[in-house]
Formats: sequence, structure tokens, C-alpha cells
Amino acid sequence: MFSGIVEETARVVGIERELDNMHFTLECSFVGELKIDQSVAHNGVCLTVVRLTDKTYTVTAMRETLERSNLGLLQIGDEVNVERSMMMNGRLDGHIVQGHVDTTARCLSVEDQQGSFVFRFQYESTPEMVRRGYVTVDKGSVTVNGVSLTVCRPTENSFEVCIIPYTFDNTNFHDIKVGSTVNLEFDIIGKYLSRMVPYFN
Repeated sequence: MFSGIVEETARVVGIERELDNMHFTLECSFVGELKIDQSVAHNGVCLTVVRLTDKTYTVTAMRETLERSNLGLLQIGDEVNVERSMMMNGRLDGHIVQGHVDTTARCLSVEDQQGSFVFRFQYESTPEMVRRGYVTVDKGSVTVNGVSLTVCRPTENSFEVCIIPYTFDNTNFHDIKVGSTVNLEFDIIGKYLSRMVPYFN
């Protein structure tokens, strides 16, 4: 489990395809603290460390992960938001994030508001997705590329988030432009409630 508070950005230094899987090798400052089998969120996707060197670590994404997220679009040199799993004796500064990306969204606009930024994202919305809790609500939580954020001005298939300068500078939000694809994880509490509603009617 994660909190959506990104520790830093890791840089992709290697990509290898093996059958339907893709192996990503990355560099970051806490490589020396990682262990094989450890979980790390990459743009919000929980992946397992499978290989380590002194300076890099490698994780593997399978076909379902690649189809549901933006990891298959990564290229050498790209920055990826990373967060190690949450310690149970720590503060939950973001919200409960599973690291299980639900879908992707496309950036519709980026508005500079004198230092801070407002991003609008659009995602596919169908009645089935709504029944599964793939929706956003005003002032609710959503995870975008692994970042825990507060929803503003949602519609049936879009929403805005406000990004402060610190988040813009210290995550890969500074690379997101109109047309960029991002990962979304909707609020787990909302997803459970959506699944339970039919049993109370």
C-alpha cells in the first residue's frame, strides 16, 4: 500500500522486452536501500524489484499492466514518479493508494496560475466503469501518475487538479503537456461503495 506522496523521480536507463513482458531499469537515490522482491510504485503502478546493481534496479511489467497504464510508453531518459510502500507506523499524508492503476487519462489543458498550475484530464467513462467506481467527485481523492491529489470541478469523464510549485518541480508533472497520457487510480473507498450499492436496493 502507498500514500501517493512521491519520494522522487527515477530515470529510466534501460528497457528490455521479453515476450509480453517489459523490464525497466531505473536510477534513483535510494537504490542502495532496496531489496529484491520489494514493492515500488512507478507512476502509481506497484512493481516488484527483480534485479539490483550498485546504481540501478529493475522491475517487470506484464501485459495487463502495460495495457492499463502508461508504462508501455516510457522511453530511455524519461522520469518516473517513485514511492516505496508505506510504513504502517508513519503518517498517511496522502490517501490510501493501492498501486493498482485503473485506467489512463489524457491531459486536456495546463493553465499557469502565477506559479501554481491547473491540469485538466479526461478519461473514458462508460456505465460499467461508473458501476466499478471509476469516477471522481468534487474534493475527493484521485491518484495521477502516483501523486495523491484533490479533485476539482469534475464532470462525468474529466476533472481538474491544482499543482503547487513543489509538486510541479519534484514530480514528473513538469513533463505533462496537452495530449500526455497519465495513470489514474480512483479512490478505493469509492470503488467499494460502488460495488456494494446494488445490494442495498
